[in-house]
Amino acid sequence: MSTAEMDTDSSHGMESQLDYSNQYVSFRVDGQLLGVPVNMVQEVLTEQVISPTPLSRAEIKGLLNLRGQIVTAVSLRKRLGLPDLEDGNSMNVVTRMGEESFSLLVDEVGDVINVSGRSMEPVPRTLDPHWRSVTIGVFQLEEGLFVILDVETILNFE
Repeated sequence: MSTAEMDTDSSHGMESQLDYSNQYVSFRVDGQLLGVPVNMVQEVLTEQVISPTPLSRAEIKGLLNLRGQIVTAVSLRKRLGLPDLEDGNSMNVVTRMGEESFSLLVDEVGDVINVSGRSMEPVPRTLDPHWRSVTIGVFQLEEGLFVILDVETILNFE
């Protein structure tokens, strides 16, 4: 085997170890299992102090300070047309879009779910139209429907 072939073989081994395309960070909002690609998630945090931003859109809960970095907190409940949680306690799924960081406020965070070997199905027509507009597909899991969100669309407020 030539050096070039060995390099190719070893790089394929590395790629398969670092392939996150089948892994999603899962969380629940209003009891529904949702997810975003793991490579879009910077970190997951417990409830944080959020400074309100007057005159902002309803989906924008405010700003939080993450080790000196200002992060915009987005209520996924509001974005999906749901009422706020009664106790107000939300977990934070911090994502990056370009140079900015956003915290998606969710009810609870689950595990990283690996869906390799499963195929993503199109968004069902029966899903609420507002939800369909921010969803890229679904996976049928033993515990129910796993809805994959389109983070770019969720963070596009225009």
